[in-house]
Amino acid sequence: MSVATERAPSRGIATPWRSIKGEFGDSDKRTGYIMVLPTLVIVLLIAAGPIAYAIYLSLWRILPGDWTFVGLGNYATLFSDPEFYTALFNTAVFTIGSVALEGAFGLTIALVLNRGFVGQGAARAIAIVPWAFPTVVSGIMWRLMYTDQVGIFAYIADSLGLVDGPILANTTAVLIGAIISDVWKTTPFVALLLLAGMQVIPLDVYEAARVDGATKWQQFTRVTLPLLRPAIMVALLFRTLDAWRVYDLFWALTDRSLDSLSVYTFKFVRISQLNLSVGNAAAVFVFLSSLLIAAVFIKVLGTRAQEA
Repeated sequence: MSVATERAPSRGIATPWRSIKGEFGDSDKRTGYIMVLPTLVIVLLIAAGPIAYAIYLSLWRILPGDWTFVGLGNYATLFSDPEFYTALFNTAVFTIGSVALEGAFGLTIALVLNRGFVGQGAARAIAIVPWAFPTVVSGIMWRLMYTDQVGIFAYIADSLGLVDGPILANTTAVLIGAIISDVWKTTPFVALLLLAGMQVIPLDVYEAARVDGATKWQQFTRVTLPLLRPAIMVALLFRTLDAWRVYDLFWALTDRSLDSLSVYTFKFVRISQLNLSVGNAAAVFVFLSSLLIAAVFIKVLGTRAQEA
């Protein structure tokens, strides 16, 4: 029996406590943690302090001069409001639709820009122009294009009979228009992230695939996509979280006629409506749901990226 085999049982099963003990058992690592600790505490206070306070406020019914502890009562009020589920549905449809289209178009654009051709630099510069527009400016611009009698898309939709009446007066049409607007603006961001991921893939890998007789499609599915999974995970995670908390695009494009979760939250948080407590509960829901989405992305896509 080898020495390694004889010593193996003594190591035991790895546990979180063993990992922590191993980290702090090393004097160099322990010194590093001690030096980083003050900055870490400050970051935690800045980030976790407002979140903890928002959760605390969501447990109280707050009126001028009157605070009453209601526990989960504000959440019960929130989940019994039909408008909340409308905002949740709009946000979910917007997130799924925009992220799916941005991922597909962004990957296509990245593949094109990754190929060598005359004017490649100019093409990359032009591709990021929509992303340079502030979201509010982009929303107002697209709102004008959707406006009846003056907008180009309103004219096309009316000519083809796609919409019965003004686009901005149709909830479904406005939601689709919001998805189109977001895809136009944010696809360059996804394309740039994926292009950066493609740039670090070694050319030797493609050369080896060609020597083995792989076709272009096989190179894409068996080389590019597996090695691009970490970049895809980052791009989809960023865009999903950004789309899930969308506020300014809905506000500017629909002129408050269509609610997202963030727009719904703002309507309650305003002091003038005296519904600050329910608004805090809605804000906490947006935060916790975003945290859950991030955890799922990191768990599922992160595991696949490591396997690749």
